[in-house]
Amino acid sequence: MIPSAVEILLVEDNPADLELTMHAFKSHNLAHRVHVVRDGAEAIDFLFSGGANGIRTPDEGPKVILLDLKLPKIDGLEVLRRIKGEERLRSIPVVVLTSSQQESDIVQSYHLGVNSYIVKPVDFEQFAEAVRQLGCYWLLLNQPPVH
Repeated sequence: MIPSAVEILLVEDNPADLELTMHAFKSHNLAHRVHVVRDGAEAIDFLFSGGANGIRTPDEGPKVILLDLKLPKIDGLEVLRRIKGEERLRSIPVVVLTSSQQESDIVQSYHLGVNSYIVKPVDFEQFAEAVRQLGCYWLLLNQPPVH
């Protein structure tokens, strides 16, 4: 995938949640510009490498990052810390989409600069609707800063 075509970076390690998310995006014609990574290390590599599979400028970056917290290799909070600590990436909206309802995860996410924290609904229809609303808001309604 050409990095400049990426509108959504989906960082998700759970195959079932990944399948549900992609199904929701496809059913609302939002899946054509999703780049999926399955752990925190892949997310960091994509965002920071500048190589063939990474972004080099903010204009090549995603319009939104959907980030699970409980990830292998590098956890979601560390990914968030690195994104918001990097000048060229910090304006990209990050939405935590996780099963964690732990108060400490919520507080730390907002302390690190997350734009939104959403607990994944257990019910498929609610989950699909949450993903649809996320995609529509961040891709169609939100006005990002001009770089």
